[in-house]
Amino acid sequence: MSKQEKSPENFESALLELEAIVAKMEAGQLTLEDSLAAYKRGAFLLQYCQSALKDAEQQVEILEGDTLKNWISDDK
Repeated sequence: MSKQEKSPENFESALLELEAIVAKMEAGQLTLEDSLAAYKRGAFLLQYCQSALKDAEQQVEILEGDTLKNWISDDK
């Protein structure tokens, strides 16, 4: 598995790596090949972060749904 395909340990580490990639690219000192590799890795990390956020959002919705059900039941 190449570095581009290696999943980060968690959301926070993915975000830190993504921020570092952006900083390197904005500095404009990467070669064309390095820029392309950084872009690919950044796209992978972005997808990972978006997926992690979506999963967290779904979990919150489930938890809120259970809480609301319990609250409504207790209210009656």
